[in-house]
Amino acid sequence: PLPTQEDLAGLRCRLQRMKTLSQLPPVPAGASINLRSRLEQVQRLELRIRQKKAGSKAVPGAQPSEDTGVAAPAAEAGSEKTPAYQRFHTLAQDLPPGLTLPYKFKVLAEMFRSVDTIAGMLFNRAETITFAKVKQGVQDMMRKQFEERHMGQIKAVYPTSYRLRQEKNIPTFGNGMKKSDYQLTLEPVLGEEEKVDGRPHLSALRLLERRKEFNHNLVNIVKQHHKAFLAALSPPMVVPEEKLTRWHPRFNVDEVPDISPAELPQPPQEDRLTTAQEVLSTARGMLIPKMEKALANLALRTAEAGAGEPVVSKAPSPASTSSALKGVSQALLERIRVKEAQKLQALMTRDPQQEERLAMLGRLPAMARILRNIFVAEKKQALTMEVACARMADSYNAQMPPGEMEKHLRLFAELLPDWVGIHAIRTDTYIKLDKGKDLSLITERLTKAASEAEAL
Repeated sequence: PLPTQEDLAGLRCRLQRMKTLSQLPPVPAGASINLRSRLEQVQRLELRIRQKKAGSKAVPGAQPSEDTGVAAPAAEAGSEKTPAYQRFHTLAQDLPPGLTLPYKFKVLAEMFRSVDTIAGMLFNRAETITFAKVKQGVQDMMRKQFEERHMGQIKAVYPTSYRLRQEKNIPTFGNGMKKSDYQLTLEPVLGEEEKVDGRPHLSALRLLERRKEFNHNLVNIVKQHHKAFLAALSPPMVVPEEKLTRWHPRFNVDEVPDISPAELPQPPQEDRLTTAQEVLSTARGMLIPKMEKALANLALRTAEAGAGEPVVSKAPSPASTSSALKGVSQALLERIRVKEAQKLQALMTRDPQQEERLAMLGRLPAMARILRNIFVAEKKQALTMEVACARMADSYNAQMPPGEMEKHLRLFAELLPDWVGIHAIRTDTYIKLDKGKDLSLITERLTKAASEAEAL
């Protein structure tokens, strides 16, 4: 039913009352402080409701001002921080895949990662990090023995990673040591900017950065041995370290000497002497004479031998000229050696992307025969890229995903556009092959392209 005149009059009265209530009167001058504050809060709330209803053009994330209640643009969070691509730049710098580490260095890198993980948890909980705690945790994680000499090697590789001290009066919690005994403690070295609530904090990002820096230091150590190896060759070779992507073929990376541990802080001499004497007095009468003599010598010992200098790996001495080369010009032999050295230097400084392209070029001659046989068997002039990649992956003697196979097919089209063509039609990509071409000529051209790329 349609509204009557009485209904319309009632609605007009209600609207008039709502307009009257919405217009709040100004705060009286004589009102109490509590009443004035409440009225001001109501006015601010009423102003914000009006702005929302009217769809005001306030900046998103704006906050009301304390004095006026008008929304003010909020400060952008982290506007003063360094951009992410700069802060995480070090994490994106990977080492070349050809610079492999010796097995013992890889184990040490894993030990450092375990030490950092355990020390980070204890440090962030404001606990004292003792070597006994770290040792047990590392051995549980790696199932390998972890001793003080490993901690010395970590200190030698990354001197600024930890601050080591000998401290006593540290709670032992029943680990077999007395509270008055000295214990080796670790403290991660962090910058002033790495603080949370005013206290240094070892974050996950910082753990990644430290691990990456430790691995870089390990590679630099191997580079020094590699540099000495190249200098001892005949003729000597000089390869810039920043361009090095793989080791010399005759450089045995597993023969690199072990890292000499850095000297760790030791308890005061009198405390070490007292401890040995206590052991001797306790064990006297319980051990055989040889053991008692050994303990007595330990009690009288006041200093330990210092760590020796690392031994640099040497290159094999050049072999003497064999009897088969007698009568050959020495100048010719020198030119051959120089040319071989140039090839090896090019190999050691080759870009990983170029190495990948060379590997692909080496596979193309065998793939060319398979590709032609697929088109002959299918009896078609063109195949979709998906079908061609699947057929090639099934026929090739090495397992290869379709994405990698597509790269090889596109390389065919790049090198031999008169034999293989790739065409994008609507939503599909098709590959077309000229089956009339002589396969032996195709193989010869591919082999030549691989040889030219190898010579670059």
